[in-house]
Amino acid sequence: MSTAQQAPDILSPEFAEDPYPAYAVMREKNPLIWHEAMQSWIISRYEDVERVFKDKKSEFTTDNYDWQIEPVHGKTILQLSGREHAVRRALVAPAFRGSDLQEKFLPVIERNSRELVDGFRHTGSADIVADYATRFPVNVIADMLGLDKGDHERFHGWYTTVIAFLGNLSGDPEVAAAGERTRTEFAEYMIPVIRERRDNLGDDLLSTLCAAEVDGVRMSDEDIKAFCSLLLAAGGETTDKAIAGILANLLTHPDQLAAVRADRSLIPAAFAETLRYTPPVHMIMRQSATDVEVTGGTIPAGATVTCLIGAANRDERRFREPDRFDIFRDDLTTTSAFSAAADHLAFALGRHFCVGALLAKAEVEIGVNQLLDAMPDLRLADGFDPVERGVFTRGPQTLPVRFTPVAPARP
Repeated sequence: MSTAQQAPDILSPEFAEDPYPAYAVMREKNPLIWHEAMQSWIISRYEDVERVFKDKKSEFTTDNYDWQIEPVHGKTILQLSGREHAVRRALVAPAFRGSDLQEKFLPVIERNSRELVDGFRHTGSADIVADYATRFPVNVIADMLGLDKGDHERFHGWYTTVIAFLGNLSGDPEVAAAGERTRTEFAEYMIPVIRERRDNLGDDLLSTLCAAEVDGVRMSDEDIKAFCSLLLAAGGETTDKAIAGILANLLTHPDQLAAVRADRSLIPAAFAETLRYTPPVHMIMRQSATDVEVTGGTIPAGATVTCLIGAANRDERRFREPDRFDIFRDDLTTTSAFSAAADHLAFALGRHFCVGALLAKAEVEIGVNQLLDAMPDLRLADGFDPVERGVFTRGPQTLPVRFTPVAPARP
């Protein structure tokens, strides 16, 4: 075990600029770090992070979410365990897989993507982040829930503030206060909508949540509000960065972009490799239930454990040439990449595997397909080199592109 002073500090400006060299040092020399300022143990090797996420011996809990997530979302499904967790997950999961996803929500995804693309395809230039990626997933979620897309700016402001709260590793009191205000504002917005929807059920996701029942258990107004808050933050921020990430990776690897352009069945492989190479979420926390031996030492019971997904996904013990983006790699299985059996760790694993993984896959596949259809010669703006920003979540803040203008097709 080592102290943070002997390893690159994840709160430093140098780390925020480019964490990948620091991750390599951690994996090799400091696989277990006690970080005093964060009051957390940090692990970075694939085998250790995978073990925490799969947690077959009930050595880790999500009790850390009591202070990390509940202040902004309220009590969410992420904090539950055992039967309580299983029942709540059974209430929400059907909307994110199978026939509901295929029949009800794929048309919503396709329409929202097309509307955004039609807004700039005739111009010859766009910023994929500002004009598309930051708007697309939030619009989809608003439509799925049957909320007013005219409130997009409010939704975007809320989830940005929530993500800042979750990534507030240095404990900035102003960031914390803003996050807690968001919980109040979102509740004031959402609870009346939920109550009205209970009286006027439709075919939207919010109505489904209001009516859902498993083993005699129904979700309370507070349960539904907390889930919607979580969905906006998790589904907005992460898919936003995933879309920007896959396009940045392909645009900076023209041979692989050409392959995807020619064979669209490669998009899932490109997305899976993006989730490994540049994951939208770089760290997830857990709490140890007992003393646990990991590479480099022992994590004591009751400690916060920061699992560095961004480091584990580039572990040379698990992936060959891990610092190379390669959609054709044979050590990352595309068929399981969006399930709890994934090789990469971007969606976590085990019982808390991301419930929205297939929704994200559908959004990315549809989005990339439509963008390439509308802009066959899509390329980076002259002289632009994509730069990632962020520590807790990470992705390009801007992605200016050029292409031959094409007028939208007439309906």
